[in-house]
Amino acid sequence: MKLLNQSIKHISISILAVVGIWGAVFYYNMIEEIKENVDDGLENYKRQIIYKANRDTALLSRVDFDEAFYSIHPIDKQPALTFTDQYKDTVVHIRGIDEVYARTDPARMLTTAFEDGGKYYELKIINPMIEKNDLIHRLLINMIWLYAFLVIAIIIINNIVLQRLWKPFYQLLQKIKTYRLGSNENFPEVKTRTREFNDLQKAVNTLLSHSTQVYDQQKQFIGNASHELQTPLAIMVNKLELLLEKGNLNDEDAEKIAETMNMAERLIRVNKSLLLLTKIENKQFLDEQPVSVNRVVEQRLPDLKDIADFRKITISFVQEAELTKEMDPALAEILVSNLLRNAFFHNTPKAGAVNITISEKKLHIINTGKDMPLDADKIFDRFYKSGSGNEHTGLGLTIIKAICDLYGISITYQYKDRCHHFTLIF
Repeated sequence: MKLLNQSIKHISISILAVVGIWGAVFYYNMIEEIKENVDDGLENYKRQIIYKANRDTALLSRVDFDEAFYSIHPIDKQPALTFTDQYKDTVVHIRGIDEVYARTDPARMLTTAFEDGGKYYELKIINPMIEKNDLIHRLLINMIWLYAFLVIAIIIINNIVLQRLWKPFYQLLQKIKTYRLGSNENFPEVKTRTREFNDLQKAVNTLLSHSTQVYDQQKQFIGNASHELQTPLAIMVNKLELLLEKGNLNDEDAEKIAETMNMAERLIRVNKSLLLLTKIENKQFLDEQPVSVNRVVEQRLPDLKDIADFRKITISFVQEAELTKEMDPALAEILVSNLLRNAFFHNTPKAGAVNITISEKKLHIINTGKDMPLDADKIFDRFYKSGSGNEHTGLGLTIIKAICDLYGISITYQYKDRCHHFTLIF
């Protein structure tokens, strides 16, 4: 999720909480304000009723609320003298003209006492109030509209104001994504007056400067290692071959020299594989272009025809769709070649099978071989071997995994139906 969208999400949640708290506080404050206003009205009614009762004694006979919104009852002197005004919530039963049953509405009642002509009376006055359910309903609707308005306003602000504010950040991020070590490009730079973005830019350039130095040193080491190791090893093998060709050695010496040659040749293969692996991990293959995996497989299969004929391996190649990947052509060939060589060289000695299927997003290679599963947790580790033979470097699958990681290709291994399954998901 983008930073702008995350900010919208968190701000929206925060506003929802704020609006909810504000609504609750506003509701209780509104109720208290209404009660105060109603109580003030009841106090005013009390004065008017007492004033009128002093002039018209007929009012003192209203003992219930059927005739008016107040009632008067005689009480003793002692309770009347100690009586204090009481305000409380109550309900009244009201029936309209067209209504069969009376409805219950909330009301506020004032209970007080007064003296008239030496007699004491209890006065109860009722004043209807707004229904709390109606108030809550109206308040909730207004809160929803307020919340929706605030969220829409935030989205508009994010897409107009904040997006413009964050524009240098996204420009810098895009330049960092496209920057490649060893490409001799200038370090990513954007013009901005925001101090935090400038600090980020300086930190990124410092890191890239250090990475470039390390990259150049590793590149130089790889070049030196390739020349300084491969050349002496090749000379060693040539001289050993010359010794064998002279033919004046006894069988024991010739056998020892042959073993030494095999070790030297294996060392050459290991050295080449390690150098290739280092180049892949250092991302020194920069020639990315659309590569047809179908075509690469078609080109590599003839190279393995001799071993297939010798071992009587049946080959099945099914192309369900055209599979294309943006990658370095050399690495594509290494990836496919290593997978196919692995399937052929680790097959059964006689009458094996290799089934290759290419779909829109997958390259699936199935081969017969050792009648037991490989260790799925270790097969991509360096120098891992399923057997004890020394004819292989133990780096083939490691190189395959490194290429897959470089281009975001998922590779999985399974053993089922007595066959080994390697699946690449592009």
